[in-house]
Amino acid sequence: MQEEGLGLVHVYTGDGKGKTTAALGLALRAAGHGLRTYIAQFMKGQDYGELEAVKRLSPLITIEQFGQASFVHVKQATAEDVALAHAGLERVRQALHSGQYDIVVMDEINVALFFELLTVDEVLSLIENRPPGVELVLTGRRVPEKLIAHADLVTEMREIKHPYQKGIKARRGIEY
Repeated sequence: MQEEGLGLVHVYTGDGKGKTTAALGLALRAAGHGLRTYIAQFMKGQDYGELEAVKRLSPLITIEQFGQASFVHVKQATAEDVALAHAGLERVRQALHSGQYDIVVMDEINVALFFELLTVDEVLSLIENRPPGVELVLTGRRVPEKLIAHADLVTEMREIKHPYQKGIKARRGIEY
């Protein structure tokens, strides 16, 4: 169901909490209007609460992960990390061109770029060759300036205060 005005590029970035949550909120709002969202989570293979929640909203929201269950560290990415990122990029390309989705989210794509799992040119090519009418959302810290230049909306989440500063670890259902 293509809506008039869809087809913009969003970037949710910054060091504050809420980038993935903002993308999920957009998907939830869209589902309320019968729009369909595809979410590719780059560098994520862990069990997050949104995976179970989204199952209840299928087929309006589809989510797939393209990462290992362990964290990737800067300058220590493996060949498998790179292969998973490329598989995710190809799946995003398919979702964009399938005609099945109104919104496509590339969750943590900016971090995948920072970790050099993909190149900025690969993502720019995807942005430039996307079909009209599909909203595209890119999340993650350290967004490259070239992607900001191609975006229609850029929101930066800025951390002012966070519970981990008091030693509170990530909590199930709140941070993951």
